[in-house]
Amino acid sequence: MSARSKARKRALDVLYQADLREISIAASLQAEAERAVSQPDRQASWLYARDIVDGVNDNLAEIDETIETYAQGWTLQRMPYIDRAVLRIGVWEVLFNDEVPVGVAISEAVELAKSLSTEDSGGFINGVLGKVAQSV
Repeated sequence: MSARSKARKRALDVLYQADLREISIAASLQAEAERAVSQPDRQASWLYARDIVDGVNDNLAEIDETIETYAQGWTLQRMPYIDRAVLRIGVWEVLFNDEVPVGVAISEAVELAKSLSTEDSGGFINGVLGKVAQSV
């Protein structure tokens, strides 16, 4: 698994925990940062994970609005926590991170969903992010 793939998983953990525990993304990020200090071997993935989480946090309103616009018939509250977090990462990478090709962002999001969420989540996330990508 590449460092960026690991970073996406770490970012997903932070966003998922914040959502599930109903705490701020910043508080969840701080808790993860404290754990990261004791794990220097994971430093390479931590830097990009932090970029993702900070980017999602800084643009959360626009990201959530984008998700609700393209997730026809689905509100954010209706989505599983994992799918919501994966979509937030994917939308951030598609809209706000020029360093990641759109196809890579979508593929990585779909793989996260397939491995961690429901049987239908990969297709759902692929569809939403595909529509987001077409809009830019």
